[in-house]
Amino acid sequence: YEDVIRDGTVLCQLINKLAPGSVPKINTSGGQFKMMENINSFQAAARAYGVPDVDVFQTVDLWEKKDIAQVTNTIFALGRASYKHPEWIGPWLGPKPADENKRDF
Repeated sequence: YEDVIRDGTVLCQLINKLAPGSVPKINTSGGQFKMMENINSFQAAARAYGVPDVDVFQTVDLWEKKDIAQVTNTIFALGRASYKHPEWIGPWLGPKPADENKRDF
């Protein structure tokens, strides 16, 4: 699936579904640098949406297909982050993160 998402357009469309307007301009042509700009825009929007930095892949992980597992991890982390946004009504990806339930005895 890495060939489909390599240019970043599908990832930008995904984050725009979760948070409309997160990536205002998606480059569909223009060469390598424009496609890498899409990936960087997705990464910034994912962080702004609530995905922890540790879960966001590096651009080369996708562009050079170095670590597709980390790219997949980022997509699942985005799915987990969507649970924290009540405006998103689903579908969800992955298990719901646990909330703290502190008790005093």
